[in-house]
Amino acid sequence: MLVGAIVAALPVACTAQPPATPIAPPPAATPAAPLVAGLPDFTNLVQRVGPAVVNISAEVTPKRERTARGQQQMPDEDQIPEFFRRFFGPDGIPGGPGGGGQNPRQPRGGARSIGSGFLISQDGYVLTNHHVVDGADTVTVKLTDRREFKAKVIGSDEQSDVALLKIEAKDLPFLRTANASLTKAGQWVVAIGSPFGLDHSVTAGIVSAVGRSNPYAPDQRYVPFIQTDVAINQGNSGGPLLNTSGEVVGINSQIFSNSGGYMGVSFAIPIDVAMNSAEQLRAKGKVSRGQLGVVVEPLTAEKVAGFKLPDSAGALINQVLPGGPADKAGLVPGDVIRSVNGTKIYESSDLPPLIGNIAPGSKARLTVFREGKNVELTVAVNELDGGAAAGLSGGDAPNRPGDSAPESRSNALGIVAQDVDPAARQRLGLKPGEGVVVRDPGDSAGEAGVRQGDVILSVGRTQVGSAAALNRALAGTQSGQTVMLLVRRGTQTQFIAVQAGGAQK
Repeated sequence: MLVGAIVAALPVACTAQPPATPIAPPPAATPAAPLVAGLPDFTNLVQRVGPAVVNISAEVTPKRERTARGQQQMPDEDQIPEFFRRFFGPDGIPGGPGGGGQNPRQPRGGARSIGSGFLISQDGYVLTNHHVVDGADTVTVKLTDRREFKAKVIGSDEQSDVALLKIEAKDLPFLRTANASLTKAGQWVVAIGSPFGLDHSVTAGIVSAVGRSNPYAPDQRYVPFIQTDVAINQGNSGGPLLNTSGEVVGINSQIFSNSGGYMGVSFAIPIDVAMNSAEQLRAKGKVSRGQLGVVVEPLTAEKVAGFKLPDSAGALINQVLPGGPADKAGLVPGDVIRSVNGTKIYESSDLPPLIGNIAPGSKARLTVFREGKNVELTVAVNELDGGAAAGLSGGDAPNRPGDSAPESRSNALGIVAQDVDPAARQRLGLKPGEGVVVRDPGDSAGEAGVRQGDVILSVGRTQVGSAAALNRALAGTQSGQTVMLLVRRGTQTQFIAVQAGGAQK
């Protein structure tokens, strides 16, 4: 009887009707008026430009080498393309925050991961980052309508981190580029990309700064980055950074992070730099940059005082490459480049992008501060090559002067200096009559940063080639006076400000 009662009750429970009065009112037929006004709404922008943003899949086929026993082994870490090192990090975990696909160190199935890009023409040209496609055997572009195309890499440039791809399709949606000079700090910007492989994710923020030098990307000193607080993560690389008009202002390239995830600082390549590289890649398959043939350093308050500069704006030359454009134009160490073709130089990092963007063979007008006044010079810019680029940086290895002439400390800074013998001069790459070796920097110069084994090339603008010449150049230096020493250490050259008779502050 009990079972029968339960069975009899089941149809009633299953066919019970909802109460006459709903628990909550139904949705309104039209959206309610917003309670907060003035906030940006990017809905129309995303709907308009979203179809031109693409997902890029880069795949590397494992290239195993046979050992003597016929076994196989994976490539060394330095053989893994840069994109995968950036994307996965040192401890990349498939599916975790450090990765988004298969770990490239796994022995089976090759390596594959996801990046972003965007169409710049209706016939299929795509912009993305160099590190997204670097070393990839196959590159696949996927559109928002789910169509997939094998892409041809037209060209790729490591220093600008720009790559140009081409897919065979017509009548495609594409993005328009913005006037780069109108991008200002404080403007709203939007990023669309595939963070962690999540297609067409939208994030927004503001421009934090423009013309930013990224000290953590020394190989990209020719890129004046746009810094933003837009959330960018692995997989956003190569995607567009857009203004509120839906125009591309930059290509999302890097994040500053101690953890591998977004921490509020992102960097984008300005679109004018990217398009300049793209046009050259399409025309000749490579990017050419101008160079002056100088090494520059920042100006500090001590160096401003030492060179009697009116302010700290400019790039201080500490080395002029022999036979280069600057050498032929008469530039010398101690000159401060204040402007290029009328564009003011505020930081030393402003100079490389300006010069690099000048076509080789063109002439550049420089305003140079020298001996208390501005001097106008014209320099014929030539093409940057790998050897010249390598000469702009170097290690911090100490010099080895070897045995040479007697030492001398009879100067106002108390530096014990030593002449350089011919064998050591050749080893150090010094010209005859150039440089004197520091055996003991003394208190003032030592606390300012001069080290044993450094080679002093000049005092201010006065070149020194012996201990006696150093003493003569320092003669008459008064206590408290700031003296500028041009010092070479290893392959690096820099000015060091030393205060006579006291420690450098």
